[in-house]
Amino acid sequence: MRRSPAAIPFSAPLRQRAILAGLLAGLALGAPARAAEPAFAARVIDPHPGEICYAVTLADVDGDARQDIVVVTENAVLWYGNPAETAGEWKKHTVIRDQTPRDNVCIAPHDIDGDGQVSFAVGASWPKTGSVHWLRRGATLDEPWKVVDLGPLHSTHRMRWADVLGSGKAQLVVSPLAAPEGKPGVALTAFTVPAEPAKDRWPATILDGSLNRMHNHAQADVDADGRIDTLTASREGVHLIRHRESGIAKATLASGIAGGTPDASGCGEIKLGSLAGGREFLVTVEPMHGTAVAVYHPSAEGPAAPWRRKVIDEGYVRGHALATVDLDGDGGDEIVFGSSDPSAVEGHGPTLAVYRANIDGSRWTREVIDAGGVTVEDLVAADLTGDGNPDIVAVGRATHNVKLYVNTLPPRR
Repeated sequence: MRRSPAAIPFSAPLRQRAILAGLLAGLALGAPARAAEPAFAARVIDPHPGEICYAVTLADVDGDARQDIVVVTENAVLWYGNPAETAGEWKKHTVIRDQTPRDNVCIAPHDIDGDGQVSFAVGASWPKTGSVHWLRRGATLDEPWKVVDLGPLHSTHRMRWADVLGSGKAQLVVSPLAAPEGKPGVALTAFTVPAEPAKDRWPATILDGSLNRMHNHAQADVDADGRIDTLTASREGVHLIRHRESGIAKATLASGIAGGTPDASGCGEIKLGSLAGGREFLVTVEPMHGTAVAVYHPSAEGPAAPWRRKVIDEGYVRGHALATVDLDGDGGDEIVFGSSDPSAVEGHGPTLAVYRANIDGSRWTREVIDAGGVTVEDLVAADLTGDGNPDIVAVGRATHNVKLYVNTLPPRR
């Protein structure tokens, strides 16, 4: 595969001249200038928090109105305090260590007990039995966190908070990876927080049990009816699952990539984004641990009809993480992608890359942010420095590290 010109790094003077030329051209033609492409300053937050950094999320753990970095390793959950200064130290703290069945694999922050402070749901016992837990903070952060066991869930793999049942309060939505023996699919489950979450059973609603190898899911109001839906990425493709008064409805949006075997088919990662003009898109990694990045646009027949697929890049090995976020302030989302393994295709692994669309999403260009410095297992993007520009955090599998990529565009606020 030919290397994308966008993947060839600019020197700083060339980048500045390219941005200036674009601005002048836009003014000369009376057209709006294209937003400047962000550059990123990389910083190692922790070179080795564990043997595998399985997951990363953001949460204001200490209540200072700044997002802290939270990392899941095989036997621990750690948080790194966001410093007041951009160049300050991200101080490491332990939430738990060796208190859940090894390995921890996923995490979701939420104010679970309504005390106004964030705590965490965690999935563990990966890839064995699978278990779900609540990490309950003490009266102060100096006290140890407690682990509340919520029960087993076979092959627990990903979790997110969303009100998919329309109750007015978020549920913990968990997607297992592999179906139990004798079952056709995994138990995509929504756990409701009871009145006394440390004592009472958490009621479980099965949203679907027919899909297998469900590597990830996402939540959004896809059909704009005011209710949160679930988008799933499995070996059967992309599905839209909606909870209604009459029951649970499922629609197939896409079949993903077609492989020679079931596990070489479908999708493995999924995120929803929107272009500068407001047009929505889905982005997937295909198949699970896959080689291709694909973008889907809604059908004219509606969001529950099959979406139109376009592969925007391929040649990766073990693509494993996605985010959609407006990095440059132009009103449209970029795609942040990470893979973990070497590839025979030049510039494709291990890779942390950003894909940027033109106005209608018909063309995407790629810029490599990090080539080999982190073997991406998971990533997240949000403003961590308070300047209005989203930054990127990625965690590594073989590299074992946590890296922050600070967006160096001028402040938006």
